Amino acid sequence: MDRQVEHLVNKTWAKFCSTADDARLMIAISGIPGSGKTGLANMLASRINKIYASENPTSPTPIASALPMDGYHLTRAQLAAMPDPAFAIARRGAAFTFDGEKFLSLVRALRTPITNQTGSLHAPSFDHAVKDPVDGDIAIPAECRVLFFEGNYLSLDKEPWNTAAALMDELWFVDVDFEVARKRLVARHVIAGIARDEIEADKRARENDLVNGKEIVDCRLPVQEVVSSIFDPVWER
Repeated sequence: MDRQVEHLVNKTWAKFCSTADDARLMIAISGIPGSGKTGLANMLASRINKIYASENPTSPTPIASALPMDGYHLTRAQLAAMPDPAFAIARRGAAFTFDGEKFLSLVRALRTPITNQTGSLHAPSFDHAVKDPVDGDIAIPAECRVLFFEGNYLSLDKEPWNTAAALMDELWFVDVDFEVARKRLVARHVIAGIARDEIEADKRARENDLVNGKEIVDCRLPVQEVVSSIFDPVWER
């Protein structure tokens, strides 16, 4: 296992073991678009679940989950209702095109102590086919007590993101060279159908994604971990 991954897994497990039974361990993983934060969050949740299962073989419930911030995009209808809808739609993915207050509400709810009466909470997902969020699509059962949030703005020092960040146990940042991120984004946009070809994808990456990336880097809160972004097969197992 890569040393930085091993460190993060061991650190998370140790912190979970010292977390009160009525509380959740909440870690926010941020980074610029194309940094690899989604893959890292999913891999860490999988690793923690494997450790938990090995020590609790009779418990089938996953203890960890990765929660994407994609579901907090404003809808296309909301963007169209803005004073400059063309600009808002072109800049979709910028901090102002997310519902940060809605995300903060979920984080506050997840900080409520867990009791025998605690039910599942729900987060929105994002439907790439219709290009809009789906409310309440991701269930977070009370038994899920290690949460890896992942998103661009989770360590942004602007309201309401910094208020949500203050409720996390740790903030991690995935560091990547902007040119590496650009190449990843071009490929991603073409595959996802966001752009018709590499020329259009490159334009979007340079004029939107990496503009957002500069704000993410320039306005970053202090974080507990900086993770070097690499293409490592271990992140996918």
